[in-house]
Amino acid sequence: MTLEEVMEKLAEMGTEQTKRTFLRHGAIEPLFGVKVGDLKKLVKYIKKDQELALALYNTGNYDAMYLAGLAINPKLMEKTTLQEWAEGANWHGLAEYTVAGAAAESKFATELAGEWIESGEENIAVCGWSTYANYISIIPDGKLDLDEIRGLLKRIEKSIHSERNRVRYVMNLFVICAGSFVKPLHEEAIRVAEVIGKVQVNVGNTACKVPLAADYIKKVEQKGKIGVKKKTCIC
Repeated sequence: MTLEEVMEKLAEMGTEQTKRTFLRHGAIEPLFGVKVGDLKKLVKYIKKDQELALALYNTGNYDAMYLAGLAINPKLMEKTTLQEWAEGANWHGLAEYTVAGAAAESKFATELAGEWIESGEENIAVCGWSTYANYISIIPDGKLDLDEIRGLLKRIEKSIHSERNRVRYVMNLFVICAGSFVKPLHEEAIRVAEVIGKVQVNVGNTACKVPLAADYIKKVEQKGKIGVKKKTCIC
C-alpha cells in the first residue's frame, strides 16, 4: 500500500465517537478516530514496510502515527529517528506506547531511556521511563543491568510524588514492571511500591485509574507469573 492509500483507509475507518474518546484522553488533532484493534488489522497489508511506517509517523496524524509504531521494525531504526519520534510525540499516548515500544525493542533502548529520563520536557521524560519499563519486560534478567534498575527504583521512591503528572504515571509503571518481570528485584520493587503507595495522576475527564503498584505485583505473584517475560512490548 502507498501512504495515500493507507491514509484514505484510515479516514474510512475512523468514527466520530472514537475520535471524541481519544481527544478526551489527550490526543491532539489531526486524527480520524480509528480503534487500535482496527489499526492492527492494517499491519498485515503494510507488511513491515519500513519506509511507509516512517512516512506514516511523519504525517502528524495520530492514527497514522500509532499505526507506524505497530508496523515499524525497531531493530532497523536509527537513534536519530527514534529521537525524532520522541520529539514528535505530541501527547502521552504516543510517548508511552508508540515511541516507548519501538525504542524498547531497538538497539538503543537503555541508552535512549537514560537520556530521555533526564529531559526537562514531560513527554520526553515519559518516553524514557516507559521505554525502560517496556525493555525490562522483554529482556532476560541475565542481560539487564540490575544495579542501574535498583538505582532507578530508589530514585522513584524518593521523587515520584514531586514529579510531573504523566511522569508519575510511568514511574509507577516502572515499579510494576520491575516487580513483575525482573525476578531478582521482585522483593525490592514490592518494598518501593509499598513506600510510594497511591500515586496521584490527573487523568482528565476519563475513567482511567492509576494501579496500586504493590497490589498489581502481588496479583502477578499469585498467578505464578513473576519473571515471565513478554514476547513483544509493541501493542
